[in-house]
Amino acid sequence: MSKMNLPNKLTIMRVILILPFVILLLGGNAGLFGTETFVTDMIALGIFIVASLTDLADGKIARKYNLVTNFGKFMDPLADKLLVCSALIALIEMDRIPAWVVIIIIAREFIISGFRLIASDNGVVIAASYWGKFKTTFQMVMVCMMISGLSAMYGWFSILTDVIMYIALVLTVVSLVDYLYKNRDVMKDTK
Repeated sequence: MSKMNLPNKLTIMRVILILPFVILLLGGNAGLFGTETFVTDMIALGIFIVASLTDLADGKIARKYNLVTNFGKFMDPLADKLLVCSALIALIEMDRIPAWVVIIIIAREFIISGFRLIASDNGVVIAASYWGKFKTTFQMVMVCMMISGLSAMYGWFSILTDVIMYIALVLTVVSLVDYLYKNRDVMKDTK
């Protein structure tokens, strides 16, 4: 068996970080650690940021040094979805994001994943679009703002968080429509 390369190790690290992230976020909110929720929120936020940065790093390293593998192609997007979906579901539990927003975001991810499978079966590789990159950026910023818990302390931060949430939501829908429209020929070839 070949040695696992650095980008794949970073992807695995991102998946492993999900467990302490969720435990700290939900456990701190439930008062399990005997400390202020703000402290556990900040530690969880730090873990989320580190995990998100590994996503940026693994892709750049894999492309720059030609370390792209089938494992990485499969696990990298899966790790991203696990991280973001775990955060969003935890934030519902903490009453920091409406469930309907999370349903739209997760539904988009399922639709795109299914669409990519169909495209892959037809030998078509679909690149990420700028809309998708904007969507991801705003979703990550939104999640970080919500994890911080600062909305409960500062009214202006709550308003800003809501604005970022709605921008992320619009970009989620726009990126889905753009993705499906640009790749509509993939569906015509299926039986």
